[in-house]
Amino acid sequence: MTLRNRTIEIETSEGVTFSLLLAALPSRFLAWTIDACVILGVSNLVGRSLALIGFIGFDLVQAVNLFFYFAVSIGYAIALEWLWRGQTLGKRLLRLRVMDRQGLHLRFSQVAIRNLMRAVDALPVFYMVGGMACLLSRDAKRLGDLAADTIVVRHPKLPHPDLAQLLEGKFNSMLRHPHLAARLRQRAPVEAAAIAIQALVRRDQFDPAARVEVFGEIAAYFRSLVEFPEESVAQLTGEQFVRNAVEILAGRTRSSARPDAAVPTGNAPA
Repeated sequence: MTLRNRTIEIETSEGVTFSLLLAALPSRFLAWTIDACVILGVSNLVGRSLALIGFIGFDLVQAVNLFFYFAVSIGYAIALEWLWRGQTLGKRLLRLRVMDRQGLHLRFSQVAIRNLMRAVDALPVFYMVGGMACLLSRDAKRLGDLAADTIVVRHPKLPHPDLAQLLEGKFNSMLRHPHLAARLRQRAPVEAAAIAIQALVRRDQFDPAARVEVFGEIAAYFRSLVEFPEESVAQLTGEQFVRNAVEILAGRTRSSARPDAAVPTGNAPA
């Protein structure tokens, strides 16, 4: 894993390398500000509700407000980062995400540790300790990230790929079975289609062995959703199968089969 121009490269066990953009300190601070406003609003609402009851004094209301602020701030971040896979409301709005440093699935213990350490990172005011740690850390980590072995990355909005150009001129034998194509569109989740499209867009960035493995796994997933006749898919590579599936999921129903092809058995070479 190396760091270049505030990016971090993670190489998986399959040999696939992903380059991720580390979140800059200003964007992280702005995300925290949004979350702090939400937390403060919830805490004040609780305090005002208690004050309206009239059974407790002003000082006790202030103490309850302070307690709820810290309790909600920790619980809010832990709950949302766990349920939203590393995002709070502020991080989601700014397209930031907490990740395991090795690219593995974020564990609950990591989420809990990095948020419990906020009490230290926030010292003395406005996260000065955490901010200095981010500036000095190789991977832009605050103390909570160092303790939990996590990083915060930014996912910039990517332009939509040109599917017409990506799929143009490719023979799709699977379109000969419109009822099965419709079933695939019905069963395949949007997330699976997005992963397949991104894999096709980035295919030339993969090592040859990793490219075969990645497309083989995606193709196996689509095959598990709908079983096409063997004569239509027997000679397709994993990448060709994925490309055909993407064309179907994109809503293209016009068959690109050649009129002189009696029994379609594959795609044009990848």
